[in-house]
Amino acid sequence: MDGIALLKALRTTYPDTAVVMITAVSNVSIAIEALRAGAYDYLIKPFNLEEVVLSVRNALEKRRLILENRLYQEHLGEIVKAQTEEIRQLLTTEQERICESNKAIEEIDVTHSATLDAPSTALDYRDNETEGHSQRVVRYSLEIGSVLGLERHDLEILGRGTLLHDLGKIGVPDSVLWKPGKLTEEEWTEMRKHVEYGYRMLKHIPFLRDAALIMLHHHERYDGAGYPQGLKDQDIVIGARIFAVADTYDAMTTDRPYRKALTDQDAREEIARCSGSQFDPAISEAFLNIAVDRWLQIKEDVAVHFKSYKEVIRPVMS
Repeated sequence: MDGIALLKALRTTYPDTAVVMITAVSNVSIAIEALRAGAYDYLIKPFNLEEVVLSVRNALEKRRLILENRLYQEHLGEIVKAQTEEIRQLLTTEQERICESNKAIEEIDVTHSATLDAPSTALDYRDNETEGHSQRVVRYSLEIGSVLGLERHDLEILGRGTLLHDLGKIGVPDSVLWKPGKLTEEEWTEMRKHVEYGYRMLKHIPFLRDAALIMLHHHERYDGAGYPQGLKDQDIVIGARIFAVADTYDAMTTDRPYRKALTDQDAREEIARCSGSQFDPAISEAFLNIAVDRWLQIKEDVAVHFKSYKEVIRPVMS
């Protein structure tokens, strides 16, 4: 079969495969046909390696975003179902069931629709995170929250906020998000807007309203040198203060295009050094009191397989 036939066969049998067409045939109609059939890009020989690498990276990133969007829908759908069941159990009298259940069901219907629409809208944007990052940061944050003695309700908010923390980054233009060199001041201003994009996407969803504050505050610093509001100390919601430690630890201990991962010991020393400036000292202490083996266990678990939001949070809730 020719390349177009192979592409169509791949899209039928393995629909999630990212395909980049490379050909010596410079024909606009064939290129259009390939893109309509599901190719992510169409490169003409002769090509340079940098062009191919960029095309493949963009194709894989778009594919990952689609798959993560699917996971988001599953996770958020499960949250809605769990809330529905909890509300039904709390209604103890017949009169409360008649009055309160109607109100609760109406709110959950709105929540369900708005929640699942948000990630769908996100397909119009682009994301830029390493594979497994959100899952690891959720697990790390819940581990710290448990050590700090957070109540069940606060742990649920923490889990939701950390899961969706960078959803707004897909609103940042590709020219800024994918720029290989140093960003200009104007580009940094655009990049920093992702916290507000994410907050605005979720703040009107009732059961994600508190989680949206974690998204808004997750780049604030304990000493007030963060953004977007320059908040400090207790003015930053506790979920964002916990996230700051968990996210930094994950960023330092995973490989990035521009550097190799640091050792766990180096990462712990850096978090201790920044305690009181970048991080809340009480949260840094809680993190440092957790054995290194526990972090390695979480990292290995996420590497083996992704879990649904319910599976991630269930051990903490129990």
